[in-house]
Amino acid sequence: MIDPSDPAAKHPETALEGKRNYRQVGGEFLRYLIMGGTNTVVAYAIYLLLLNWMRYEVAYTIGYGVGIVMAYALSAVFVFRKPMRKRSALRFPLVYVAQFLISLALLRLAVEVIHIPQWLALGFAVILTIPVTFLLSRWVLHSG
Repeated sequence: MIDPSDPAAKHPETALEGKRNYRQVGGEFLRYLIMGGTNTVVAYAIYLLLLNWMRYEVAYTIGYGVGIVMAYALSAVFVFRKPMRKRSALRFPLVYVAQFLISLALLRLAVEVIHIPQWLALGFAVILTIPVTFLLSRWVLHSG
């Protein structure tokens, strides 16, 4: 039986729209995880390679910079299916500046306080920043 006090009963199109939106965000998040995984593997490989010649903070910074460029292109085209625009291209790195600062703090915490090995510490930081980065990236690319 249909509950007349249920808003979806009065406006079934609202319920359908909500389901579509939920599916859209779910699809975006799945594509984001695929893109993020690919991007992380590339940035991590650069980080590991550079650890042979420099401190972990510098190696991370270089790998991270490469990752930002790759993340913008893949986020716009593959994840959120939005055109690459000047405004979003200029705003997108700000998401990663915030993520960089949070991740760098988590990386230092992991290496120097918790004593996680340098080669593993970046994974710790990345996992903790995924949800925030997704939401901020989505906001930047959907708002143009």
